[in-house]
Amino acid sequence: MRDLRVLARYLAPCRRDFAAAVALLLAECCLEMAIPLLMSRAIDGGVAAGDAAFLCRQGVLMALCAGLALAAGFLYARFAARGAYRFGAGLRQAEYEKVQRFAFSNLDRFSSSSLVTRMTTDITVMQNAVNGGLRPMVRGPVMLLLGVGLSFLMNAKLALVFVVSTPILGAVLALIVHKVGPLYGRQQQAMDRLNSRIQEGLTGIRAIKAFVRGEYEEARFQEVSQELSDASRATFQNAVLNLPCFQLVMYTAVAAILWFGGRFIMEGEMLVGELTGFLSYVLQVMNSLMMISNVFLLLTRSLTSARRIGQVLEEEPDLEEAARPVREVPDGSIDFDRVSFQYQAGAEKYALREVDLHIQAGETVGILGGTGSAKSTLVQLIPRLYDATEGTVRVGGRDVRSYSLSALRDAVGIVLQKNVLFSGTVRDNLKWGDPEADDGALWAACRAACADEFLERMPKGLDTDLGQGGVNVSGGQKQRLCIARTLLKNPKILIFDDSTSAVDTATEGKIRQALAQRRDVTKLIIAQRLTSVMEADKIVILEDGRIHAVGTHRELLASDPIYQEIYRSQMREEDAHG
Repeated sequence: MRDLRVLARYLAPCRRDFAAAVALLLAECCLEMAIPLLMSRAIDGGVAAGDAAFLCRQGVLMALCAGLALAAGFLYARFAARGAYRFGAGLRQAEYEKVQRFAFSNLDRFSSSSLVTRMTTDITVMQNAVNGGLRPMVRGPVMLLLGVGLSFLMNAKLALVFVVSTPILGAVLALIVHKVGPLYGRQQQAMDRLNSRIQEGLTGIRAIKAFVRGEYEEARFQEVSQELSDASRATFQNAVLNLPCFQLVMYTAVAAILWFGGRFIMEGEMLVGELTGFLSYVLQVMNSLMMISNVFLLLTRSLTSARRIGQVLEEEPDLEEAARPVREVPDGSIDFDRVSFQYQAGAEKYALREVDLHIQAGETVGILGGTGSAKSTLVQLIPRLYDATEGTVRVGGRDVRSYSLSALRDAVGIVLQKNVLFSGTVRDNLKWGDPEADDGALWAACRAACADEFLERMPKGLDTDLGQGGVNVSGGQKQRLCIARTLLKNPKILIFDDSTSAVDTATEGKIRQALAQRRDVTKLIIAQRLTSVMEADKIVILEDGRIHAVGTHRELLASDPIYQEIYRSQMREEDAHG
């Protein structure tokens, strides 16, 4: 229920729609409950007495009540639907905005497929719960109370049947809800895994085709699809027991009412019209009890979705800004003072351990190391994509935690190891670096990144559509566009995380020459090729999360065995290829 209270505040913008819907629903209930009473009078006072005028008057009143109830129901549906869809849209927007504020460490706790399910399927469940559940949630108890109350008013002895049947129905409902509740959670988890498999299969469709692994992927998809099917079948097999159990109890109650009601009529304690009206109320009570049971099942499922949505909405971003953040980064100097970092609190091993590194503004620094040596982790601490677990990271002489996140990240341009382009044109993607950039600035950045070489050959140039994720350009072209986008930020610090791995050496040399002209920018270059960093002011070698050595190319070549081994292996490979 706590999760429902978290989501309840997002109902506030829709309260007028829901208030109008509830008022119309109450009016509909009162009008419908008046019809059996009018029908009872029409039978006893009109049919039995032969009074045609009285019968007609009662018939007109019944028709009027039915017409007004129909109009109220129609208006209720309109207000309820408008409120429910507004609630769903607001909830989806709030969840998406919360994800945008997450740090990388927050995102590590949620898989992308799970977040997609939470923002689509789970919110749709909540939306349908509000839209489809409001009517039975209000109508069920109201009709139950009115039906039972009027039944006791018409014949208290006969109404005692409800006293016996209601506890039985309550016990059946409690048993079903207790059984079905955990199954809904299992069903949504199976949906997460299905979405994950779909996302992975569609993202890697080219690799699947290249390795002729279509049948293997189909089998894996069939596995998770079958898992979802089994979970759904188990859930609904138990949920549908609700209907036959309720019908068994209630029709037994109807048979008992007809039996005892017939005896009361024969003994003169009850009129035929009264029994007819009483049976109408019995049917209303049956329907209301069915509504209430469906509400419980609906709440059971929506609680699972509410819990999953609430986990995202209540997740606090791990990165907090200072009370009075600094909004200007003075220069591009970087200092690591005994910095250690671990991805999860309490992890056995640190990704980085006691790193001391000092980089002056405007320096070019190369970073080398084997796979898993934490090169990317090191540079991600600079723009606060993560926070250091121990020690201090300073930019411009200040602790990075003292800056406004937007100011710090505007001053740091980073080309991530995994290049990301978005749907749209080249121009749309480049303007992520500077939304106000004109065509001259865009082409200047493209020339510096050597992206102009292929853009000029494209008929539409900057207006070329890249497709989803940049599928219309090659890996090397994608890297060059990402570099151009970062250069447009005009940052004080430039970080290249192995961002020229798909570019040929000649093009990489041109990019290095263009970057060398930006003397006021601090440049950190993570690379696998020595040629990418040989001309750097200093080279940092990382080994197992620690700094192994720092120096220039000449110094390391003369003294460091790891650097010497890298140099010999790469130079030998270049000689072998001419």
